[in-house]
Amino acid sequence: MEVKIGVQHAPREIVLESGQSAEEVERAVSDALAGKSELLKLVDEHGRKVLVPADRLAYVELGEPSGRKVGFGAL
Repeated sequence: MEVKIGVQHAPREIVLESGQSAEEVERAVSDALAGKSELLKLVDEHGRKVLVPADRLAYVELGEPSGRKVGFGAL
């Protein structure tokens, strides 16, 4: 699942491919925004952890991973 995270006062969004389910990501975001956790903690598909302070979250967008285009071809 592709996750895009907007962070306040940051020029670019964080984009990661997560092996977590949509429900797991939604629960982590909800817990962070409700104050149950000070950090939004996600794990990408390579096992790397992404930690974002909950009070700096601007938005979180969940979606299916986009297919990577390979090769050269006529458009």
